[in-house]
Amino acid sequence: MKDSWKKFILNLQKGKVARLLKDKYFILFLAFFTWMLFFDNNDIISQIQLRLKLSEYTNKKEYYQQKIAEVKQEQKELLSNQASLEKFAREKYMMKKDDEDLYVIVPE
Repeated sequence: MKDSWKKFILNLQKGKVARLLKDKYFILFLAFFTWMLFFDNNDIISQIQLRLKLSEYTNKKEYYQQKIAEVKQEQKELLSNQASLEKFAREKYMMKKDDEDLYVIVPE
């Protein structure tokens, strides 16, 4: 690390760095690079934020696809078996047969 600083200072003393800073193409490149890095609509920070959102949405997509598969499986099961349909109706919607009594126990 110290060697690189020594080389930079020696080049600065020799005028090599100053010559580079006087070059109009280097200045133009530096200005363009700075503009693209910080001020443009597609700067680095925006790109990183967009990638994070994309990964978040991909995870959500996988989660919802899994939930859809579970619901489809449950639907298939309910529509194919009359006993499971009755059980589902009793548990979720508190339905009962005409000759039954229904008691709902509410925890305190």
